[in-house]
Amino acid sequence: MAVLWNKKIKEMIGSVVSIKMQDTIVVKASVVTMHPIYKKRYVKYKKCYAHIDSGIECQVGDRVTIRQSRPLSKLKRRTFVSKIS
Repeated sequence: MAVLWNKKIKEMIGSVVSIKMQDTIVVKASVVTMHPIYKKRYVKYKKCYAHIDSGIECQVGDRVTIRQSRPLSKLKRRTFVSKIS
């Protein structure tokens, strides 16, 4: 989580699933949660749409960091921050 102008901005790390749209990447992020009764951990996956500038190159399978932002379109609520090597 990053603090930006006295706001807590959520950041997520995930892998790129699709790059077929223009200026948009689809990122699959995992969240580990615990069952309330059985106390067993399990993994949930969330698919997020993120805006990416046209000069930045990403390929399917890359690990990236995305940050929460204002709504950019109907589904895009995050922006691309950096590529993790």
